[in-house]
Amino acid sequence: MSLFDLDFDPAKNLLPEGGTVHYYGKLFNQKEADQYFQILLNEIEWRNDEAIIFGKKIITKRKVAWYAENPYEYTYSNSTKTALPWTKALLELKNKVEEKTGETFNSCLLNLYHNGAEGMAWHSDGEKDLKRNGAIGSLSLGAERKFAFKHKETKQKVEMMLEHGSLLVMKDKTQSNWLHRLPPTKKVSEARINLTFRTIVENP
Repeated sequence: MSLFDLDFDPAKNLLPEGGTVHYYGKLFNQKEADQYFQILLNEIEWRNDEAIIFGKKIITKRKVAWYAENPYEYTYSNSTKTALPWTKALLELKNKVEEKTGETFNSCLLNLYHNGAEGMAWHSDGEKDLKRNGAIGSLSLGAERKFAFKHKETKQKVEMMLEHGSLLVMKDKTQSNWLHRLPPTKKVSEARINLTFRTIVENP
């Protein structure tokens, strides 16, 4: 199912079953979105992502950064990151997302895709550090890119375009039942920054 041309309704669940996804459209006008994109591009401490797959260390072209209210450790793809403290811009964006959604977040994983050749393979965000069935707020800045979901059992797909300055929220059992990805494309030459606001649960 493609959602490219549909009018969006923030209250509508975009998944047919087994999870909840809401698309809020643009939270910022063009000027505001452009300004935040440039601030993040220049101020965030970007690093090439690392993953250990079948015992082999992989360095991605895509760059990442991990920020939070405390120096939380976050492990995925057999690689552990320690959070940096919030920047002024990240706090502003977090507050905006929380205000819009009614959710609360204590951390943010950022991805920098330099162009359409860089993407993300099918995966789900089910790491043990994350709040189980908690909300993940995905804020997009920069190039408009296709985003896709695939049900783990039925293989049904849902696809949409994520606009510059837009917000997508995944919650409930979405990560348990669905995979998602950012497919690479030759049609996009501009960069995209994706901020995924999350909730880390501290071990007692």
